[in-house]
Amino acid sequence: MAAEDPSVSGVSGRYATALFELARDERSIDAVKADLDRFDTMLADSADLKRLVRSPVFSADSQSKALAAVLDRAGISGIAANFLRVLTANRRLFAVSDVIRAFRSLVAKFKGEAIADVTVAETLSDRNLDALKTALKSVTGKDVALNVKLDPSIIGGLVVKLGSRMVDSSLRTKLNSIKHAMKEAG
Repeated sequence: MAAEDPSVSGVSGRYATALFELARDERSIDAVKADLDRFDTMLADSADLKRLVRSPVFSADSQSKALAAVLDRAGISGIAANFLRVLTANRRLFAVSDVIRAFRSLVAKFKGEAIADVTVAETLSDRNLDALKTALKSVTGKDVALNVKLDPSIIGGLVVKLGSRMVDSSLRTKLNSIKHAMKEAG
């Protein structure tokens, strides 16, 4: 399955494919995805967790102990927790974000969904997320799974990438366009 999808390749693709096949066999795709989404959110919100995951300074043992505490506190268990422990033991925890992204892609393909990468300046409300999903569904004709990334540098608006299409309605881009137009006129 990974070979069919160019976004699922390399080390992260192999791990994501193995996890997806295990979750599919155990009929727990949604539970694993929910746990990984929770971990990904925690990773985005915590500089300390990000440092633990990305820094090669921490030994596998210290990463493993810290990860166990994080998983306990977050209530992440089962296949997702075991998978994160395997990543840690194999010294591949630094790739967890790419693995989660690849896993989401496999799940979306399995469910017949499209995936949109959305960059926003600040967290969207559930109502706005639903409106965005509805708008994208009307364009694609499929349910759309969103990979939302926060990037305050875009100032406002959002950037949506869906397949080969990209719509950039960020305030940063609009301001840069105005700046460029003023330079040409001036």
